[in-house]
This record gives sequence, C-alpha cells and structure tokens, in this order.
Amino acid sequence: MRKIHLVGFLFLITSWIISCSNSVLENERFISFESHPSEVKMYWKDLSGAPLGSLENLKRRVEGSGEHLKFAMNGGMFLTDHSPQGLYIENGNVIKSLNTMKASGNFYWQPNGVFYVNKSNKAFICKSEEFNNPNDVKYATQSGPMLVIDGKIHPEFKEGSTFVHIRNGVGVLPNGKVIMAISTEEVTLYDFAKFFKDKGCQNALYLDGFVSKMYCPEKGMEKLDGNFGVMIGVEN
Repeated sequence: MRKIHLVGFLFLITSWIISCSNSVLENERFISFESHPSEVKMYWKDLSGAPLGSLENLKRRVEGSGEHLKFAMNGGMFLTDHSPQGLYIENGNVIKSLNTMKASGNFYWQPNGVFYVNKSNKAFICKSEEFNNPNDVKYATQSGPMLVIDGKIHPEFKEGSTFVHIRNGVGVLPNGKVIMAISTEEVTLYDFAKFFKDKGCQNALYLDGFVSKMYCPEKGMEKLDGNFGVMIGVEN
C-alpha cells in the first residue's frame, strides 16, 4: 500500500511541475488582461477631432476627463490617415461601415471578423459576414483574420510555420469576459490562436502584428508609445 501511495504521490508532484512549467512558459510568451464587457471602451480621436495615435495620447485624454486608464492596446488595422480599415462603432455611432472587400493582406484573410460590445454590455466576436445588427452595438471594431472559429483554430494556420510576428488579439471567455492579449515574442498565428483556444474562447480575433503595443501597469507593461488608429481601453 505504501508503495502504491508513493507512486501516486510522485505522479502528482510530476504533474504539478509540468503544469507550473507550462504556466511559466505561457506567461513568458503572452500577456493577457481580462475585463467585463461593460468596462471596455474604444477610442479613435481626441476632443479636437484628431486621431489619438498613441497610447500616451489616449492616457492623456482619459485622465483629462478625471478617469484612470487601467489598460489599453491597439484595436484593429488602420489606413495611412489612421482611420479604421473596417467597421468602427463608438458610443453607438457607426463611424465607419463594414468592409466587405476581397483583397490581399491579413485584414482580408477570410474569414475576418468583428469584435463588439452590445448595449446590454455583452461581448461577441463573429465573422464579418454574420454581423447584421449595428443598432444594438455600443462599440465595434473589424479586423482579421479570425483566430478561433466556433472553438477551432483557423484551418489555414499551420503549426510550425516560419511566419512569425509580435501579435495582439481579443477573445471572449466562457464566462462572458473579454480577454485581450499580446505576445512578448514573435509567434505564429497558430500558436497565438492556440493561446485563445486553450483559454476556452469559442471565437477570437487577430487585431494586428508588429506595430502592436499594450499598456497594462498591473502586468508590468507601461510603455505609452505606438502609432495606431482605433484603440481599446479599460478605465476605472
């Protein structure tokens, strides 16, 4: 009996060590932040009507209104004038309509998708072709490609690909919270998608690549640079 108990004990210890090792590895490769959808906001321009551009300018705008910026990152691809490349809804106003063009590049890699928060403060990610009710939406941004589709990694992503970049994206967790993440090193789309899938996200959306930045003091990330269009933030 003692021998059996000892074997079981060693198995548990080994499993714990492996689990911790995997957790440390994940923490080294990805940094994520979770928030209730009611706390998530999207921003594009400052009060004068000029694109905010950087996380520093966003922080200045938020603090100028008496709030505290808890988290922020770039929120989708943009054009040379910093305007959103696809759908953008802010405070219930459709600033830019859904982009249904077919072209090359990550944004147009099908299926691309929309991340949105409705007026009941519930978050969703769907294929762009399935987005059909902007009147009930508080915030929305369109980007691409989808990382996770109905619980499965995008079928065109290849494990072991040599196409690597810094990447950031967003998913919706089983509990309804929004999870926003960035890689701390260059990773494949497959590995980035797997991160969201392993978290239980049924759907997740790629936001951008090498330009991506995150401001998250509680995770030790306090850089305020960047040159973006739309940004996603959480205030408190």
